[in-house]
Amino acid sequence: MGRKLVAYFSATGTTTKVAELLADAIGADIFEIQLDIPYNAADLDWHNENSRSSLEMKDGTSRPSIANKRDNMNEYDVVFIGFPIWWYTAPTIINTFLESYDMRGKIIVPFATSGGSGMGDTNRKLAPSCSGAKLLEGKVLKSNVSLKELDNWSKTLQLA
Repeated sequence: MGRKLVAYFSATGTTTKVAELLADAIGADIFEIQLDIPYNAADLDWHNENSRSSLEMKDGTSRPSIANKRDNMNEYDVVFIGFPIWWYTAPTIINTFLESYDMRGKIIVPFATSGGSGMGDTNRKLAPSCSGAKLLEGKVLKSNVSLKELDNWSKTLQLA
């Protein structure tokens, strides 16, 4: 297994904690995917069908702009990509991130945090954004996941 990166987007901080623990567990570098224009509470109101996040998720072509870029992405062989589950899939900023780099030949491992839903359509909706990469089945991780659980999970993955 080559060099690993844990890249993540977190709207409320839950995914940040899991991503940091995962990076420690697997000995990976870490990178926070940040929006060019951060979400505020009204943007994240999923009860409001006209909130920014609701509108982005309804539009499969939505690609929110990213504020930062990883300039050494070519050095990584395995990219763990973390996010909160929104509407049974990854937020569209994850597509933006994946499409910002040449992912050919890399292994992509999605992981998510969720209040109760599973991965849903995540892989189907992410696959076109990481063409040429090996996209592994994703996993929902609890906010209180342990270092040992993350280490055990990573050892079950086919990262070669």
